[in-house]
Amino acid sequence: MRQRISAVFFSCLLLVLSFIALRASFQYFPKVSFLKNLPVLSQASLRPTVSLDNTLNYEARQDVQTRTSWNAPIIWEVMFDPNLYDKEHLEAKTTVALTVFAVGRYLDAYLNTFLTSAEKHFMVGLPVTFYVFTDQPEKVPNITLAPLRHLKVIKVERYSRWQDISMMRMKTISEIIEKELRHNFNYVFCLDVDQEFKGRFGSEALGESVAVLHVYYYKLPKTQFTYDKNPKSKAYMSEGDYYYHAAVFGGSCDKVKALADYCYLNTMEDKLNNVEALWHDESHLNKYFWLNKPSRILSSEYCFDPLIHYKTEVIVPRLVWAPKQYAKLRT
Repeated sequence: MRQRISAVFFSCLLLVLSFIALRASFQYFPKVSFLKNLPVLSQASLRPTVSLDNTLNYEARQDVQTRTSWNAPIIWEVMFDPNLYDKEHLEAKTTVALTVFAVGRYLDAYLNTFLTSAEKHFMVGLPVTFYVFTDQPEKVPNITLAPLRHLKVIKVERYSRWQDISMMRMKTISEIIEKELRHNFNYVFCLDVDQEFKGRFGSEALGESVAVLHVYYYKLPKTQFTYDKNPKSKAYMSEGDYYYHAAVFGGSCDKVKALADYCYLNTMEDKLNNVEALWHDESHLNKYFWLNKPSRILSSEYCFDPLIHYKTEVIVPRLVWAPKQYAKLRT
């Protein structure tokens, strides 16, 4: 009986602490000037409505897996008609938000390349707003944007540990979706800043819930996936479907908020138990997608390491890792 009461008390305490943390974090948002140049659309018009999966050629790639066991597509080059996807999304007036965090030295090292290449390759032709979260707003580069494309800069706190910066971004993503994105955008993508767009990252990537295959693991047996094996962590997994990279994820605002809330609340519970997941927010993201299957998976074309030794399946590297400078940037 005592154990049952203690468990209930602990759960209630966790919820109260999480609620307080979420409320406290909104102190940064009064500094934000919210969108004024886009109309507030009805919730019906913001629901993802374009579905072209029946046009995908799943047989076009015999060298890779193109469909999951739950019938979600895995998007590779030559499977889709880019013109058809763009035409349908333009007619549907699809809007997309892209969030990226550039905190500390990461801003100087990567942000200009990320933004200029995103403007050239990310969802070209669609209305897009780039949301840059940074502790140094004055240093964000002023890049030239096409019509119907916008840049918003939001100041956030810089945490002392890079691990906390990585994990706490989920809280911020949830907040901005609730405050702003869900009123203005059909989809939101969340990307790491230490990447560069090299080719089309277009409307074929849009879906209700979108994950990307980690380039280091998509050819390996599941026994080599680096899931968190610590049973004390909320990220613990004994099995899974794929290994997903947290550097790219997206979907409808509701689905991405659900993912962000899950990762944040489970991170907070781990902290209360003095536990830290093996790969931080990525470990929690993999657990979420194991329990809540993504409706669309992007191949490693959409998050590629040019230094990796096997490249034959990746015909078009669309988004590539920038050279890592961990020793310099994480100190």
